[in-house]
Amino acid sequence: MIPQIEPWIDDEELKEITEVIKSTWITEASKTKKFENMFKELAGVKYARAFSNGTVTLFTALKILGIGEGDEVITTAFTFIASINSIIFSGAKPVLVDIDKKTFNIDYEKIEEKITKKTKAIMPVHMYGQSCDMDKIMEIAKKHNLFVIEDAAQAVGVRFNEKHVGTFGEFGSFSFYGNKIITTGEGGMLITNNEKLDEKALRFKNHGRRGKGFVHDEIGFNFNFTEMQAAIGIAQMKKLNRIIERKKKIREIYMEHLSEIENIEFSFIGPKCSPVHWFTNILVEDAEKLEEELKKREIQTRRFFYPIHKQECYKNMPEISQKEFPNTEYVYKCGLSLPSSVTLKDSEIKEVCDAIKEIIKNE
Repeated sequence: MIPQIEPWIDDEELKEITEVIKSTWITEASKTKKFENMFKELAGVKYARAFSNGTVTLFTALKILGIGEGDEVITTAFTFIASINSIIFSGAKPVLVDIDKKTFNIDYEKIEEKITKKTKAIMPVHMYGQSCDMDKIMEIAKKHNLFVIEDAAQAVGVRFNEKHVGTFGEFGSFSFYGNKIITTGEGGMLITNNEKLDEKALRFKNHGRRGKGFVHDEIGFNFNFTEMQAAIGIAQMKKLNRIIERKKKIREIYMEHLSEIENIEFSFIGPKCSPVHWFTNILVEDAEKLEEELKKREIQTRRFFYPIHKQECYKNMPEISQKEFPNTEYVYKCGLSLPSSVTLKDSEIKEVCDAIKEIIKNE
């Protein structure tokens, strides 16, 4: 089986994590601080806090900004469900906007029509390692005095106008889940350039306290990181430039072999975006059928994220389920993520391409 995605884990991670085990200090400490500092340097940001996962970083950002019951947060109809659930659990209402079907990102031209007196924030999601148009989104946010929380779970290393994503709004949220650009197994990072917001984030993730004592200034949660996660993260950060280059090469090879096929379309990369190709994606007439045919040949692919407004868990929420988002439905029907692991061999990519050509020819 050629896997759709797998992490690049080897002796570099083993070395780092062995140091943690030998030290016997496994809760959040010096390795975590080193990992946070490495991420600050990457993003060019003043503050970075490691969290137990990427979903709780979004929840934390919302709560710290005072967003809750009676408020609305504008976001995309095409994303992983964590983006929406973080808004719901904050007490606020998610307001969905359709996407640009060429980039898969939120259509900024449709944001303003969804703004009401209850709107408090915009949550753009940088899909599949390509940035949203943050110039346009920040312009809208400034005009309407709205917060911006960037969901950059899929966008470590991604830049817009040479500026790292996650640094445009009040907060940027990242994920280090096992299949992400870099991984710590589970884990997330919340970044900001605002000292007061960072201080609140630190307290919120640490039971409402600044340090490790038993004096709690505020009510908080336990969203802390571990040294084992940080050890893996440090090794992954050292590999990041190699990961980015290999991801770029993988997409180039796919495009070389598949671009001339009439019924295959690759996502469009905006001129201001320096992407990191988390997955190489294509649009075809029937993604489900192509997925099934490739599976028969032991080639694993992945369908796109299921449209938020079609999710069973929201069927009793008419503000979500009774809306129409044609571009979101189109990319779900046609979108397929090809094998995209950094460990993928060139010969395996060609094998995937040959299989796709054969399947399409036989249709």
